[in-house]
Amino acid sequence: MKNVLIIGGSGGLSSVLAQMASKNYRVWTVTRGKRQLPDGVVSLKVDRNNTDELKKILKEQNIKWDVVFDCICMNPEQALADIDILPEFSKRLVVVSTDSVYDSRAKKIPEDEYGICVHESGSTKDCTYAGNKRRMEECFLKEMESMHPALDITIFRPGHIYGPGFLLGCFPEHSRQAELPELILKGKPIRLVGAGTYIIQPIYVDDLARVMLDSAFNEKTYGELLCIGGLDAIENRIYYKVIANCLGVDLKLEEIPVLGYVEAHPEYSGHLCHRIYDLSKLKSTGIRLPDTRIVEGIKRQLASLGYLDRMLSLTWI
Repeated sequence: MKNVLIIGGSGGLSSVLAQMASKNYRVWTVTRGKRQLPDGVVSLKVDRNNTDELKKILKEQNIKWDVVFDCICMNPEQALADIDILPEFSKRLVVVSTDSVYDSRAKKIPEDEYGICVHESGSTKDCTYAGNKRRMEECFLKEMESMHPALDITIFRPGHIYGPGFLLGCFPEHSRQAELPELILKGKPIRLVGAGTYIIQPIYVDDLARVMLDSAFNEKTYGELLCIGGLDAIENRIYYKVIANCLGVDLKLEEIPVLGYVEAHPEYSGHLCHRIYDLSKLKSTGIRLPDTRIVEGIKRQLASLGYLDRMLSLTWI
């Protein structure tokens, strides 16, 4: 049985990945030990930013992992630590990035792996989430392009991840919002920039975890950066309408003018664009593409948030 190490393991994506992996592999996770982990998973409690302690704990396991998944690599320092530490313990690394790395002003429809990305310099604390994620990617890409890479690396660039373990909401002013279902149930207007007409390609968390596992020992993915998105590409407003339909109510929308919004809220620049991706490179690896329909995924997410009884009471579901 193969050995799997997950850096993360208790977050929305990493917990699903750990649970899936534990069905066929021996699984270890690196977390700070603040959340419950799936049964059968070995927990290594350490802050991944404490590189000396991380290396010490990995050595104490006396194990060679067949693959490492880094679900929480956020910046170049963490990427460089992976490149420095992990080759002693594994030769295979799968990393999760984000579609936020694209420069929204230059995106193609659909976008592919070769699109123009944001560029930021300075310290990690001075850079945005998108800027740090891109700088993280650049560290891994440099290693991937070296003459003798110490790791066989695959980078995935998902867009909006949804499903159990995540909050609902994918677009300003209602992104990842705990109270979103109740706002919709109470008939409160959902305020969306440009009426939510930008297109998004949400990926269901189980689909992303499954593709990552399928890629672990698929050599066609080694040394590759891969876009990944869900089966359905829809306008953001339709995402919210699906939530309302699943709850059995009408959606009330209020438009926020686009003009001036990015200038006032640069943190949302990665959302105020079409987020549709060309998955032909992923398809060429032979891995089954994400196939969960948005309606089914939203139903499961709402059920996980406590709305199962309400949905079951609706005769049309």
